[in-house]
Amino acid sequence: MNATEATGGTFHELVGDLDYSMFVVTTTVGSEPAGCLVGFASQTSIDPPRFLVCLSRNNRTYRVARSADLLAVHFVPRQAEWLAALFGGRSGDDVDKFSRCAWHPGPGGVPVIEACDNWFAGRVLDRVDLGDHVGFLLEPVEAHRGHRGPQFEFHRAKRIEPGHPA
Repeated sequence: MNATEATGGTFHELVGDLDYSMFVVTTTVGSEPAGCLVGFASQTSIDPPRFLVCLSRNNRTYRVARSADLLAVHFVPRQAEWLAALFGGRSGDDVDKFSRCAWHPGPGGVPVIEACDNWFAGRVLDRVDLGDHVGFLLEPVEAHRGHRGPQFEFHRAKRIEPGHPA
């Protein structure tokens, strides 16, 4: 094993121990809704407010989001493991995820999942190549805050078998 491989392995161990919140990102283009579980996401600026969500290039949601103007970012409640499993363990190529959960059209028609009291919709300002993921830089245009309890964490998502190859 060379130094680069050793560093890469150690890096994966380090970041694998992080325990941050998971999100469900939804979007729509025309009448084609899409959504997936996202673990790579972060606020990037306070003023102006900005948020970055990263979508896997292998994911149907990424293919739809390439043409989308808006994305909705849902804060998954800790008790909604079923929702994380639906959006993380099933591929939109094979399953209509939206027929399996309650939702309504939000800003610009993006699906807003009713099991998530906390969400925001963001206008896509930029798309950034980040390797096997593409970062979508968002400017919040509408937000809703309801439930203030804990969110669904990364360590719990590790049990979900991905709906598409990583």
